[in-house]
Formats: sequence, C-alpha cells, structure tokens
Amino acid sequence: MTTIKLITKINAPIQLVFDLNRNIDIHKLSTSKSKEIAMDGVTSGLINKGETVTWRGKHFGFYLKHKSVIPEMEHPNYFVDEMLEVHFKKFRHHHCFVQEGLNTIVTDTIEYQTPFWIFGKIFDQLILKNYLTRFIKERNNYIKKVAENQ
Repeated sequence: MTTIKLITKINAPIQLVFDLNRNIDIHKLSTSKSKEIAMDGVTSGLINKGETVTWRGKHFGFYLKHKSVIPEMEHPNYFVDEMLEVHFKKFRHHHCFVQEGLNTIVTDTIEYQTPFWIFGKIFDQLILKNYLTRFIKERNNYIKKVAENQ
C-alpha cells in the first residue's frame, strides 16, 4: 500500500474550500491537462455522500475510466472519495479541512494499491507515485487560485 500526504494552505473560508474540492465542474477545469470528463452519475455541481461519478481522462497516453463514490462526508471538515471501478486494487482519497484564522488547511491523504504484484510495485516506485503527487498538487493549486480570488 502506498500513501501520499499533501498539505495545502488556502487563504479562504473552510466552507468555500470544502465546496470547491467536491465540485465536479472545478475538478474538470483543474484537470484539463488530462482532459477529464464526468460521464455518469453526478456530472456537474457538488457531489455528496453516497453519490457516484464516473470519470474519463487521458493518463500515460491512454484514455482511462474509473467510477468513484463518496462513502463518507462531514460538512465542512472532511470527505472521502473511493474508486470502485478502477485500474487499482484499492484507491481511497481522504480530504480533510481545518480552519486556522483566515486560512483553510487542506490535508489530502491518498492510499492506493497497484495490481500486477511486483510489476505494479515497480511502476509505482518509478512513475505512478510521482505522477499522482503532481496531479493532486496541480489540482490543489487551481483550487487555491479560485478560492483566493473569490
């Protein structure tokens, strides 16, 4: 199991940051490099607990599809998205939000497990972990710019 933990400080209220992180339209804009589109389930606006979204995006030169569900959510402190139909054995992304003065501290904790035994582990160490870290950092930077310019 691989874990990625990222902390982002955003100068904006917690409710705004929480909502931007679960906004399907913002996700599409923040991941424009990979041409992400929501194909099924909640395809625009805010996603809530128990709801699903099916994404299609270009990663590593291939169009890949995955379905995610929001199994846990507590406004405006955290939510979890978990991939259901995916190329991973397991993928869980925990989003945590804490208000500190005028700032919101966002902690992303991503836990995943690759398939294909040793080959998956090698791919993860050489390429995947860095790719996912960069992907989430770019997404967070986009959300930060939107939130701080409200």
